Amino acid sequence: MTARSIASLTVSFGLVSIPVKLYSATEASHTISFNLLHKGCGSRLKQQYLCAKEDIPVAREDMVKGYEFAKDQYVMFEPEELKTLEEAGTHSADITEFVPIETIDPVYFDKAYYLAPDKGGAKAYALFTRALRESKRCALGRWAAHGKQYIVMIRPVEDGLVMQQLLYAEEVRSIKDIDIPKTEVKDAELKLAQLLIEQQASDTFDPSAYTDEVGARIEAAVQKKVDGHEITMAEEPKGGAQIIDLMEALRASLEKKGASARRAPAETKPAMPPKQAEEAEPAKRAK
Repeated sequence: MTARSIASLTVSFGLVSIPVKLYSATEASHTISFNLLHKGCGSRLKQQYLCAKEDIPVAREDMVKGYEFAKDQYVMFEPEELKTLEEAGTHSADITEFVPIETIDPVYFDKAYYLAPDKGGAKAYALFTRALRESKRCALGRWAAHGKQYIVMIRPVEDGLVMQQLLYAEEVRSIKDIDIPKTEVKDAELKLAQLLIEQQASDTFDPSAYTDEVGARIEAAVQKKVDGHEITMAEEPKGGAQIIDLMEALRASLEKKGASARRAPAETKPAMPPKQAEEAEPAKRAK
């Protein structure tokens, strides 16, 4: 099915302007949602807003938005006041700088859009795409829509461009806020882990190899209900023997992938110094 453009805008940097069309790069969520029903008659339930002080229902026309600046203290805003605070929508993504793509951590990635050249913009679009690709850089800029201002990154992908909304710095937590203890990693453990990685390594990412198994299971259950069948509870899977030792866990993983746990370390690692050999010997005896 041919994609439909959701907006038109101009990518601007310096004195260059490129007219483009905007397309959503992602589909709507396929997550199945359930409605709340009255168990007795099966009718839909309506949501009501109750005043916490007077314990009475409040009609939509009697509602206003407020900001809690202190405990149980609010300042109220009329819709007209909130409207004046919104960012005016622009039809332009204004580029401010170009940075190496690898310097932007994917943790900042938000919603993505495809960009295609609009009328009269094919030559400039092709030139901009190739220049970004060969420079190994992406464009950073600002874009306003729906009353908000966004940071956007424009990067080349295949024969076109992707405009990716980015999160602001205050929206991303630092990993330094997490307590991660420093732990020693032994050479023998590292070599086994690297072997396991190599066995399961791929040169490219194929998204079609991953499917939403839970979603498919829910859809099948819904269809069974629609067809009048009962759903039986599946038995809990029985766990196997727990492997506590890290070296044993790595060797067991290698064996599961068809490798020889005894030969693999000997074929890949050089002779160890006497001290390291003494550390590795207890693990060998334990096996």
